[in-house]
Amino acid sequence: MTTRTDRIQRRLDLRPAMDPDDVLSCFVGPCALEDDQFPFEAISDVAEVESWRKEINRPIYHIHKWWAQRLGTVFRAIALGALTPSGTDILSAFYRPVRVKDLTVFDPFMGSGTTIGEAAKLGARAIGRDINPVAHFLVRNALAYHDRDEVVRTFRDIERDVADQIRIHYKTILPDGTEGEVLYYFWVKQVDCPECAEQVDLFSSRVFAKHAYASKYPEAKAVCPSCGEINSVRYDSTHTACVSCAVEFNPQNGPASGQKATCPSCDHSFPIAKTIREKSAPPAHRLYAKLVLMPDGTKIYAAATEEDRKAYELAEKALEARPNAYPVVGIEPGYNTNQALGYNYRYWHEMFNARQLLCLSILAERIRAIPEPVLRELFACLFSGALEFNNLFTSYKGEGTGAVRHMFAHHILKPERVPLEANVWGTPKSSGSFMTMFEGRIRRALDYADEPFELRLQGSQGQKKTTEKVFGLSERLGFDLAEDFQSFKDGKRVYLSCGDSSVTDIDDGAVDAIITDPPFFDNVHYSQLADFFHVWQRFILGEAGTRATNTTRSPAEVQNADVSAFTERLGAVWAECHRVLADDGVLAFTYHHSRSEGWTSMLYALMEAGFGISAAFPIKAEMSVAMPKHQAKEPIDLDIVLVCRKRLALKQHQWNGDLWGTIRPKAASQVARLRGAGRKLSRNDVRIIVMAQLIRQLSRSHSQEAALSLLEVSSPEIEATIESLHEINKNNSAGGLS
Repeated sequence: MTTRTDRIQRRLDLRPAMDPDDVLSCFVGPCALEDDQFPFEAISDVAEVESWRKEINRPIYHIHKWWAQRLGTVFRAIALGALTPSGTDILSAFYRPVRVKDLTVFDPFMGSGTTIGEAAKLGARAIGRDINPVAHFLVRNALAYHDRDEVVRTFRDIERDVADQIRIHYKTILPDGTEGEVLYYFWVKQVDCPECAEQVDLFSSRVFAKHAYASKYPEAKAVCPSCGEINSVRYDSTHTACVSCAVEFNPQNGPASGQKATCPSCDHSFPIAKTIREKSAPPAHRLYAKLVLMPDGTKIYAAATEEDRKAYELAEKALEARPNAYPVVGIEPGYNTNQALGYNYRYWHEMFNARQLLCLSILAERIRAIPEPVLRELFACLFSGALEFNNLFTSYKGEGTGAVRHMFAHHILKPERVPLEANVWGTPKSSGSFMTMFEGRIRRALDYADEPFELRLQGSQGQKKTTEKVFGLSERLGFDLAEDFQSFKDGKRVYLSCGDSSVTDIDDGAVDAIITDPPFFDNVHYSQLADFFHVWQRFILGEAGTRATNTTRSPAEVQNADVSAFTERLGAVWAECHRVLADDGVLAFTYHHSRSEGWTSMLYALMEAGFGISAAFPIKAEMSVAMPKHQAKEPIDLDIVLVCRKRLALKQHQWNGDLWGTIRPKAASQVARLRGAGRKLSRNDVRIIVMAQLIRQLSRSHSQEAALSLLEVSSPEIEATIESLHEINKNNSAGGLS
């Protein structure tokens, strides 16, 4: 049987080779990912820059929403390390045109496709699988070959046919008779007061629009509680008089405060959620303001008028006249959907108002009529992405940034008390519209597919790192995708499938490296949120294949709040990975967890499947702008890369009985390297470094039973080590090292 080492010896090279020293040596023994000096701190610095503008720096993986989208810089480095021999200068190779022809990389949890794209850019063959149909759908669209001229022509055809039908619903007349196009309508939820039955606006503040950098640009807009006029105020002002009715009010106050509201009519206070739940429908909404784009390009905030409300009523009637205008699918209970259900949102379409549903219906009908399947799927993907910004769970971020805060900013379906309605087709100054997302997502992704680039740090300007784009390192992206493993074997370079990754059609030992990012057992339940998109994709593209059911939830999902179920399902996937991986192959994946159960579960699943951990090191994780990260008390800014091999292929560590004497120096070295690179570490960052080194040692020097037993009783040593390393990190940070 041909081994992975044989394949790498034959197929690893650099294009173009400048001289003999520019060709990587043959792969024998450990890979570069297992080297103690793998440059994780330098890679993390580049990844940090990528994370701030991921949709620009790696647009190919961001044509559609997915959760926990990993950084391309990190996965390029992991792929390089997994497919090159020990001793390779990874930082140098990162900026060289490395090619690993015909080596096969597999990702059983492909998510947004980062592993697949990065492996393909290196010239590798790639297999991706995900149990969620929305993930499979978006990666197919990201990596399929698209003819740029046909894509642009199709967009222009859609624009010609339906843009004006949609734009007409966003026309408005200002008091001076000037016609403008509405960029955004502003709405507020209303609840009937349980005491006097008056409708109560759920404003927590009358300030509804302010600049993203308010201290620098302090002018804001507030709505008068008496007459509804729009007033210019300072963003932090606590007193103003309405320019129209002269009523004095505090712009910072509104009827809603926390979980309660106080009725302005009778002064009765009541719980908001409980009052809503007692009704049989979602809360009502009141239109109170608009932001208008004028013919000269200026923007004006104005109060909503009676004509605006009549225009909305016309949209309601037009929607009623359209047969089968939108999908009618119920929302199932779940950790990430219960908050919406608590506000009486029982169907996915109830998350939109009538005008949004009308305009989306017009677009969906036109996309359904695209004759070419690849183009029809691509524009359904664009449509699906636009849903994220065009619903009543979005809010206004203000001037100075992308104006629409998308509905998944909090990773749950959080009902928005002051929702924003954007212009569905959009204008050149719109955010989150179908038109602007075509330019910002599809065109940008096509550009990147044609000419992939990497970021390279150049220096710093103040606290900001400066970078340059380095082109010419990678192969172009865009493939005729295999539909099964046989067609992949017959020569197609990328094979994507949807299904349970514990069961695949991949041959035994056919994979050289498995690189992935598995889900966590207690984190965001992707399928519960992905159903929001899935019901519309199914509505446009039909109910065959991966869209056979109206939900993406599956009893075979690895992600599960029950630790035992999670461990069993993850172990089943690792067992399948063990089968398809070459005997000298590498399994590498990113992981972090703040709770001990997460590490116990991972160690059990790996060892049960026959893997041991040969190396572990920290790397930059997630997105620096992720809302859950900012809200956490001890945020985790790092992932751990766990590098695994089949236990039968691992050289067993000699056990000298001093477990922590082995672990502490390794963990301390990694903490020191990150600190020396100027990276501040939270206690949880230190925790994952320590835990990774602990399970690494246990996985290769003990039986499974002994490893799990030692892990269970190690809590005192774990906490003492974390405390010691965190104090050193904290003290050195105070001394100016980070």
